[in-house]
Amino acid sequence: MSVRVRIAPSPTGKLHIGTARTAVFNWLFARHNGGRFVLRIEDTDLERSRSEFTDNILDGLKWLGLNWDEGPVFQTQRTELYRQKIQELLDKGLAYRAYDTPAELDAMREAQKSRNEAPRYDNRHRDLTPEQEAAFIAEGRQPVIRFKIDDDREISWTDLVRGMVTWKGRDLGGDMVIARASAAGEIGAPLYNFVVVVDDIDMGISHVIRGEDHIGNTPKQILLYEALGASVPEFGHTPLILNQAGAKLSKRDGVTSISDFREMGYTPEAIANYMTLLGWSPPEGMSEIFTLEEAAKQFSFDRVNKAGAKFDWDKLNWINSQYLHHKPLGELTDLLIPLWQAAGYEFDPTGDRPWLEQVAALVGPSLVKLNDAVEMTRYLFVPDVGFTDAATQQLQQPSVGTALQGILTALDTTAVTPDTVQDVIQQGVQAAGVKKGVVMKSLRAALTGDLQGPDLVQSWLLLHQRQIDKARLNQALAIAQSAA
Repeated sequence: MSVRVRIAPSPTGKLHIGTARTAVFNWLFARHNGGRFVLRIEDTDLERSRSEFTDNILDGLKWLGLNWDEGPVFQTQRTELYRQKIQELLDKGLAYRAYDTPAELDAMREAQKSRNEAPRYDNRHRDLTPEQEAAFIAEGRQPVIRFKIDDDREISWTDLVRGMVTWKGRDLGGDMVIARASAAGEIGAPLYNFVVVVDDIDMGISHVIRGEDHIGNTPKQILLYEALGASVPEFGHTPLILNQAGAKLSKRDGVTSISDFREMGYTPEAIANYMTLLGWSPPEGMSEIFTLEEAAKQFSFDRVNKAGAKFDWDKLNWINSQYLHHKPLGELTDLLIPLWQAAGYEFDPTGDRPWLEQVAALVGPSLVKLNDAVEMTRYLFVPDVGFTDAATQQLQQPSVGTALQGILTALDTTAVTPDTVQDVIQQGVQAAGVKKGVVMKSLRAALTGDLQGPDLVQSWLLLHQRQIDKARLNQALAIAQSAA
């Protein structure tokens, strides 16, 4: 069998991590089997669908490296096909028009509730006589179209993740609406469960891989495949992504869209890598850090878990840090430059490129997210760094002013280079008559405005290249002398 899978997001919001993880699994399965990965945009919800969400979905998939082989196909451009297929079911007697009013349906559900019964349509309009139908039309009622479901039917399939799954027809809620209400004799807007089946048939989809929250749709859709005379694809229902409380990850948990993760400074490689691990276990001996192409070679559904996958920020951060720590310096610099620019730091991206690469090399080994570099390197870009309370207290310690004065005196005759910087520091030590550690701590406070940060010597060399180290040392000296 030729493998053909699809990802079919709805453009009613940004690309959600759950949808993206489904896309990853489909992509991996297609690539593992030499198949095709099809992109379909399910935009039939005209009230909520937005072009900006479509753009966000397409951009997100591209950013993750999930290149599709066909599409995007838009459902709104296929409405006539759906109506033709609904008419086929009407002609075969497998579907019918139901004229119930909303009030009648509410009364039916309330009666069922009073009897402690599960809500379901009782198929009351399945066998209307021509006279009854004519009377409803005369009243001006607008019918929906319902697909007949046999309550005595058992629907089974062998799920790629969950094994044998069986549903009974009586548990599917009665005859299913497949088209919204419209004028009598017309076919209203086709609904989700119907159009996805028509699309999957038309596109030759061999495997439907989606989240387990869709499992209740599968038996209904299998019945539709059969009614339309089509082969039923294989189904695989992947575990949901859960929050730390064990509930389905939702907007209430904060960050859920791929663009949010991107804005936070995560790399596409790390997000794709982590999403693969959300529900799939690599074979023994395989590293947890891998490319999509490497995962595709090993991917199979017998290693996809049935249980929900808890989202672990610590694990994602660790994976992201591994990618950042191993990025080529030029590539890392390219990623950081836009962030530094957005922060308002002033520099020439071309003329200052060698210096910027040194900055990237300084902080790269400490990065967890790309955005960390903005605050981490601020002291290298701004002329007036400001001093934290801890830095100010350090500068006001006895002998610190003398040490800083000794360093400034040394700078009058000695340029700061990798070869001379230790000699300059030593002159500060000798001038103050204190331990080197005290001078280094004070020097960090003076040059960076804080007591924590990247390598001090490299920081000083970078500040010296920008010719702002002396001004900062003098500013710190003033603080030290004010406490004398």
